[in-house]
Amino acid sequence: MTLSLDTITFDCADPKALAAFWAGVLGMVVDDEDEEGAFVVDPAGKGKGLFFQRVPEPKAVKDRIHLDVRPSGSMAAEVARLKELGATEDGLVEVENSFWTIMLDPEGNEFCVLRGPEDGWSGEL
Repeated sequence: MTLSLDTITFDCADPKALAAFWAGVLGMVVDDEDEEGAFVVDPAGKGKGLFFQRVPEPKAVKDRIHLDVRPSGSMAAEVARLKELGATEDGLVEVENSFWTIMLDPEGNEFCVLRGPEDGWSGEL
């Protein structure tokens, strides 16, 4: 027997605000929300979505898991757009023939913006 991924859940202080941020990042929509949680889904119905749940404790350490997002254009353009949405740029990583930008969402959760086609990414391994 195997498992299938259902929902990615974020613990957070402000579910509505964080859901709105990630909906903007991913081109998704907030489907259901209240003071305790908010659910974000793809408007085309792809995938299960993201859930943001209120927890009492603040984020205390570096995340052990994070999301990598790939732009359809350039990394620099997406980094600029995400900063306008409320993200913070945390650093640029350059390794061998690749590079990506480490970002923080409004509650300090790490995520990476990868190279896009305009940066030389072709999708081939």
